[in-house]
Amino acid sequence: MWLESRFARAIRGYSAVVLAVTLLTPALPAQAPPAGLQITIIDGEDAINNIRQRTAREPIVQVEDENHKPVAGAAVIFLLPNDGAGGVFANGTRTLTTVTDSKGQAVARGFRPNHVSGRYQIRVQASYEGKTTQTTINQSNIAGSGAGSGSSLGIPKWLGILVAGAVAGTVVAVTTHGGSGSNTSSNVPVAVTPGAGTVGPPR
Repeated sequence: MWLESRFARAIRGYSAVVLAVTLLTPALPAQAPPAGLQITIIDGEDAINNIRQRTAREPIVQVEDENHKPVAGAAVIFLLPNDGAGGVFANGTRTLTTVTDSKGQAVARGFRPNHVSGRYQIRVQASYEGKTTQTTINQSNIAGSGAGSGSSLGIPKWLGILVAGAVAGTVVAVTTHGGSGSNTSSNVPVAVTPGAGTVGPPR
């Protein structure tokens, strides 16, 4: 009985020591998981591509490490939508794999929009030494309008230039004749009334 009592006291004393050490020892900060890569979009975000002319902005991205330093030699994959608005790359496929240059940049060369209008996203995936990351680039395809379509009022461009030139010539003539008299008090107001002339295209 006496031995059992001493053993119980020893157990309680050991528990008290462990508790005191636990309370006095500062908690170690939790280690953050290793940071990975990140992708910065250099060009191509919110680009509007003309599907009539088959012209497009080639997406350009930059891969950086956790310290925002460019990563050269990272593998980058550009993926276009399988259907709807989108396009193809120079090899005729919707997937392009490339490697970042010394600046950490990768270009989706040869990108051409298809004939479907609308908004879409280009997925971008990057990987380097076991680290991966991804992002999306938003673009749109539009049919576009023909060059030289005229003003917003529907007036042909050549007609607007001709009328503007005629008005400018009239103002110059009135100003010159009005200020040529020696007696400024005898100036007579001049009224300009448009005639019934016709305006035709340039010859």
